[in-house]
Amino acid sequence: MRRFLKSLIFTLGALYLLACLALFAFQRELMYFPTKGTPPPSSQGFFGVQVISLDTPDGETLEMWWSDPSPATAPTILYLHGNAGDIALRASRFADFTDQGFGMALLSWRGFGNSTGSPSEAGLLTDAQTAYDWLLAQGIAPGRIAVLGESLGSGPAIRLAAENEVGAVLLGAPYTATVDLAAELYPLVPVRLLMRDQFKSRDHIAQVTAPIHIRHGTADAVIPHAHGEALAALATAPVTFESVPGAGHEVTIDIVTTQQEIAFLRQTLGN
Repeated sequence: MRRFLKSLIFTLGALYLLACLALFAFQRELMYFPTKGTPPPSSQGFFGVQVISLDTPDGETLEMWWSDPSPATAPTILYLHGNAGDIALRASRFADFTDQGFGMALLSWRGFGNSTGSPSEAGLLTDAQTAYDWLLAQGIAPGRIAVLGESLGSGPAIRLAAENEVGAVLLGAPYTATVDLAAELYPLVPVRLLMRDQFKSRDHIAQVTAPIHIRHGTADAVIPHAHGEALAALATAPVTFESVPGAGHEVTIDIVTTQQEIAFLRQTLGN
């Protein structure tokens, strides 16, 4: 019996280590779900939208859909999307904002759509900064830029706003940290030691000085509502927190969310 128990413990231990190694080896495949190849804006009915090619400092080339603000003094939105699909999947949101006259920079992360490279935390932070710097180079004032972070994109949005001047921050279903989410999902795995891309928004949101809008569904099964509440509590800038009863993760892209964000931008930045 003793030999059997030792053998069982050894086998279970080996299986546990193998599972941990597998999670470590394939963690980015479990975190990022890009669609390769993005159709042109014209395929979505956009004929005045420019496709911008951005070169990052570390040698990647990013695609970004760009629409000028109208009038030129209207706010511009830098849209940082979530961990799945491509920018074409956000076409309706793009149209909803541009129809209101907002400038719109819809960035495709590295490894997504037609952008080169592979996604990582350091890479996405570089991508967001590259897009922001391009907007400044077009003569757009920092205070007229609103950075919008959808789901995974909320982490880079917070870091960008913490380290640069922006006029407003819009967060759809944000997280305190992706490593916190992983620890909740895999409580028996030492993810805080193994995880590469931890996106610790909770450590940076207090440095954001621009007004913040957070929208989170109470039934979100992807990023629990408590994460949005915790971020709002950690913020030092003015926060508008919209809790949506019974809603899931779809609040990151639904039309009601867009309408609420437009109203917030009108109130915060004007026309």
